Amino acid sequence: MKLRRIHTLHQPAVGRKDLPPLLFVHGGYATAACWGEYFLPWFSRRGFDCHALDLSGHGRSEGRERLHGFSVDDYADDLTQVVRELGQPAVLVGHSMGCVVVERHLERESAPAAVLMAPVPPGGILGATMTIALTKPAFFDQQARSTRGEYAAEGLSTLREVYYSAETSTDDLLRFAPLFQDESRRALLDLSLLAMRFGRRLPSLPVLAVGGEADAVFPPAVLGFTAARWRAEVAVIPRAGHTLMLDAHWQAAAERIAVWIERQG
Repeated sequence: MKLRRIHTLHQPAVGRKDLPPLLFVHGGYATAACWGEYFLPWFSRRGFDCHALDLSGHGRSEGRERLHGFSVDDYADDLTQVVRELGQPAVLVGHSMGCVVVERHLERESAPAAVLMAPVPPGGILGATMTIALTKPAFFDQQARSTRGEYAAEGLSTLREVYYSAETSTDDLLRFAPLFQDESRRALLDLSLLAMRFGRRLPSLPVLAVGGEADAVFPPAVLGFTAARWRAEVAVIPRAGHTLMLDAHWQAAAERIAVWIERQG
């Protein structure tokens, strides 16, 4: 495993010291900063020591100039590297593509528990990609424009319809824009071909699969495939969209996750 310079965010626990540390893994097109808006300060105040990493080529980590060469396995190497650097077992919290990164890491090493938020289903992203292409044909162009910092009213509306709940404001969408970037073409291909990959034996650990009721990317109905793979508990957040950590209903998601982790003892 080749070590790279991986940037992490850290928000220490406030108050109690008896809870496990949390390590957050962002999804495709995102950076660690997406956790910094709400989740890191909220979980920190709840008593969790919080960490979030920028995957290779993302945010402030090494490799931005060669982003499109990084695979999901490379991202899993990043996570494994940070886990080992922490020096203590952490609960892993992934979002979307970040869930695949967490799952790939768990094929190598275990963890006290894992939370999979809006996870890419075991069959990969092809079904979701085709559905969005048929129902919202302007989306992919608008997404490409947004990663270049180009925003228009129509584009923001389309992004909200796919990634957020209707209650998420336009002002918030503009504020969140710097938290996102382009994604590796190789990693996207890995996610497209996910159904063709045979993984290693999975460890036995508590897993929570969380989805948004209004998720247009991976609707709640597909959560069951991930839950079956991990024998996971399922939670659906009412009215929430795909980007659970930034959605207008983010606090309901955070509360549900925190209660579940605390219940694991």
